[in-house]
Amino acid sequence: MRTPRVIAAAAIALVVVPTAWAQGGKVTVGYRTPAALCGLEVVQRVDSLHVAQVRTGSVAKLRQRPGIEWVRRTAVRERAAEPALVPWTAGAVPEWQWTATRSDLVPASVQRAAQRITIAVVDTGADVTAPDLASKGATLHNVVTQGEDVTDTVGHGTFVASLAAGSVTNGDGIAGFGGDARLMVVQASRHGGTFSDVDEAAAIVWAVDHGARIVNLSLGGTTTSRAERQAIAYATSKGVLLVAAAGNRGPRADSVEYPAALLGDSGLVVAASTPSGERAEFSSVGRQIDVAAPGLNVLGALSSTSPESVFPRIALPGASSGLYGFGSGTSYAAPQVAGTAALVWAANPSLTAKDVATIIRETATGGGSWTSGLGYGVIDAAAAVTRAGLVTASPLAAAKPVTAKVKKRPAHARRPARSKR
Repeated sequence: MRTPRVIAAAAIALVVVPTAWAQGGKVTVGYRTPAALCGLEVVQRVDSLHVAQVRTGSVAKLRQRPGIEWVRRTAVRERAAEPALVPWTAGAVPEWQWTATRSDLVPASVQRAAQRITIAVVDTGADVTAPDLASKGATLHNVVTQGEDVTDTVGHGTFVASLAAGSVTNGDGIAGFGGDARLMVVQASRHGGTFSDVDEAAAIVWAVDHGARIVNLSLGGTTTSRAERQAIAYATSKGVLLVAAAGNRGPRADSVEYPAALLGDSGLVVAASTPSGERAEFSSVGRQIDVAAPGLNVLGALSSTSPESVFPRIALPGASSGLYGFGSGTSYAAPQVAGTAALVWAANPSLTAKDVATIIRETATGGGSWTSGLGYGVIDAAAAVTRAGLVTASPLAAAKPVTAKVKKRPAHARRPARSKR
């Protein structure tokens, strides 16, 4: 359980991100043609969506500029992660998430077949020298620099990537949930590991355009934007499965997070569960929740450049190289579902993204019952893979009841985004 000291620290971390809206600053715009941006300081641009983030001294003047269709505040995204709450002790099972989701019972043939599926991790980058990631030969892209340098000084992206698609055959370190699924690392963060809505949108579009079938989004905030909604719609229209962290705001009435609340029935929103299968105390609740996965003291691979104050190192029994540690948060629950989705698709390539999401919901531990804390329950990878193999076509229609799956933008969504690390 969380101690009062940890709860207090988390509360302090929920600081409002300041914006200079009336006076100008960084804003998101929609434009008709690239010519509308001439003369502006463009921070990020997504041509497929006709959106950009620009720096301006006057929002009023920008609104009057020919070719600019709309101007909005930039929505800030933060990592949905927290420190591990309980230190690992000798005799414990470090990689408990593997058996808790019955991933250890997935046939090896299905794990090998997952090599047809690419999982994109949109995050803070990754340390691709980590043993479990180096074995994958990941596709790399940085939407900020437009290059392949995805150095992860924060450590969040490395941890997430190792869970989604860390190697299961390199005989070292941990096992990812996606079997032999291919890994794509798309770095969307800037200084300090924060993301803007336009950087997030650019990363989603790049991943979709370069072959990703699954996109993991372990990030979020309390506001959304047209740029984000367009990127989500773009990915969905291309048949891509989006998996998003539910957020770490706990059982609050206003705990709706974006992009999680935008995914609909063709995506999966993931809460965090404990070793006993209950909702982790910090995990957000709400109608957007689909399923849960282990999110308390999860074991993952660490970036060699991440701060030890955030990810304390542990000596992992049997590991000959690499760095490992524990972390908590829905950030680390989501990639487990992304990896499981790759196995479901590997078991039956004829499935649609909506089919894959439906199967994962149907086979979770809730037995068909939905709750606002765990959705349909903790994922069961072995059951999902078995269920996928029994589907001969694509007739699946079951999804969360309308009363539990309404993803409308609530009135509070106009509030500034907050950090929830």
